[in-house]
Amino acid sequence: GFLKCFLGALKMETTGMTGVSLKRGSHAVEDNGSLAPGEEVKRQKVSECCLSKGQDGIESDTLPSSQNVPAAPEAVSAWEGKKNSDAQSFADMMKHGLTELDVGITKFVSSHQGFSGILKERYSDFVVHEIGKDGRISHLDDLSVPVDEEDPSEDVFTVLTAEEKQRLEELQLFKNKETSVAIEVIEDTKEKRTVIHQAIKSLFPGLETKTEDREGKKYIVAYHAAGRKALANPRKHSWPKSRGSYCHFVLYKENKDTMDAINVLSKYLRVKPNIFSYMGTKDKRAITVQEIAVLKITAQRLAHLNKCLMNFKLGNFSYQKNPLKLGELQGNHFTVVLRNITGTDEQVQQAMHSLKEIGFINYYGMQRFGTTAVPTYQVGRAILQNSWAEVMDLILKPRSGAEKGYLVKCREEWAKTKDPAAALKKLPVKRCVEGQLLRGLSKYGMKNIVSAFGIIPRNNRLMYIHSYQSYVWNNMVSKRIEEYGLKPVPGDLVLKGATATYIEEGDVNNYSIHDVVMPLPGFDVIYPKHKISEAYREMLAADSLDIDNMRHKIRDYSLSGAYRKIIIRPQNVSWEVVAYDDPKIPLFNTDVDNLEGKPPPVFASEGKYKALKMDFSLPPSTYATMAIREVLKMDTSIKNQTQLNTTWLR
Repeated sequence: GFLKCFLGALKMETTGMTGVSLKRGSHAVEDNGSLAPGEEVKRQKVSECCLSKGQDGIESDTLPSSQNVPAAPEAVSAWEGKKNSDAQSFADMMKHGLTELDVGITKFVSSHQGFSGILKERYSDFVVHEIGKDGRISHLDDLSVPVDEEDPSEDVFTVLTAEEKQRLEELQLFKNKETSVAIEVIEDTKEKRTVIHQAIKSLFPGLETKTEDREGKKYIVAYHAAGRKALANPRKHSWPKSRGSYCHFVLYKENKDTMDAINVLSKYLRVKPNIFSYMGTKDKRAITVQEIAVLKITAQRLAHLNKCLMNFKLGNFSYQKNPLKLGELQGNHFTVVLRNITGTDEQVQQAMHSLKEIGFINYYGMQRFGTTAVPTYQVGRAILQNSWAEVMDLILKPRSGAEKGYLVKCREEWAKTKDPAAALKKLPVKRCVEGQLLRGLSKYGMKNIVSAFGIIPRNNRLMYIHSYQSYVWNNMVSKRIEEYGLKPVPGDLVLKGATATYIEEGDVNNYSIHDVVMPLPGFDVIYPKHKISEAYREMLAADSLDIDNMRHKIRDYSLSGAYRKIIIRPQNVSWEVVAYDDPKIPLFNTDVDNLEGKPPPVFASEGKYKALKMDFSLPPSTYATMAIREVLKMDTSIKNQTQLNTTWLR
């Protein structure tokens, strides 16, 4: 079971760098800071083999802290006696992985002694509820459909046969040479014909219908309204003027990332994914609840999907005038269960009080940097250095670590022949980053790598350089905390509105560490006026980059920079330690459990195991894994987690 967790995690969830799940510290992340609205639609082109996220091949197994971190327990009873060679070989592959140390994550803010706990491979131990711009937490608690006189009858979903739907879909998507499809009306009545007309128009946007008599029989003929463009625009004339153009709904999903979920919904609705909008991407290895808006699709049609989709529930429907915008959310509320904890009650209380009162270092989590032997920040650095041959090499060269077989073959072919067309033939999935780059190289030639790389959707190209910025930021924050501790000092930066200003000698007492920000490097930021300013300069100079010239000759790769708080104090923090005997039982109810009237779990006062259930809210672009790391005092990298977990399995 647990192996699936990692293998699933290895798929890069390109959306906002959110895709690595980890044992004992799985995360769900809001990382919207790096996505431009309107851009994320392109992401659906990047499928699972892509954007292999990084490793340095450093063989250090030390935990990144001078503080004492306890060893893993001898065994986890739930897994006793289980030998798993797959797990072992996976651990061997992950030796090439990054540790926290490799990406600058080295400090803790609290003084409590760490303890061990597992966020199991059960994704149901990790629940994320989006917090909307009005501060309300999204919940799925109403499956009813707004009553609307304009909606066709429920019969539209059943009147067409599977074979008729297949033919209509092929016509709609121009998959055959037919210009129309005729459907015979059996048991001809006006009502029956109306339902068939409505069914075709509502289920297959872009098709028009007419009734024809042929040899005494009535047929309804479907044909294209206005060529290929019609498919992108849902039918405008069939939408009542009084109704808002967007249907907003709450999407509850299990073990699927947001873009995957939207791709599934658009496939079932037979529309393009870009008519959906949302405020933030949610992680795959979790249960997540978020708001989605879709252009001119009725609540009735959306509710119908509840009958045919696994791991999804749609509800809380309303019609509104506007879509949702990326980044409009206030954050996310997390409910996390750490199972089989080893800490004493006193340790747990100390750890949670510290999280509530002080918070945690706002590091970019491991999932920002990748899971194979080439970290994403290395690719980002090569782009900023304008070293395009190196960019190509880093993305395409063979690498150690866990990867899909066809990707390994593709890399071997590339290493052997440097022939993009030959390497491309080895890939059944052409939409991954490797496939897109190879397609670009076939099209533009090896002399024009810049244009070839440009074929990759913009968000995914920018992901690499954002990863480099994050790498620098993590390292600089660790240096800042080492140098000056957890208090503001003169020369630190704070934000006044959106503008960064320096803390002057006389002002120090007016600020706390929670006000201090540090810059992501770029041409539009200022740097602290103390030792750390020089550290930024030196780190970039070591990478042959000039901190005073962060503009790139290709505008897309010019970095303006940004400011990020160095310490985050989670809101709405609560926790309880519960006893349980069965490792498989859920330890809290989900929205769907509550809708189904399931009673909440009842805990015994004694049990074989102890779990820590915690709730907390975080702003966008902060990593729940980093909060969990602060509580457990553990390295959250897959490399470390896998090695610990396979030790337990022995």
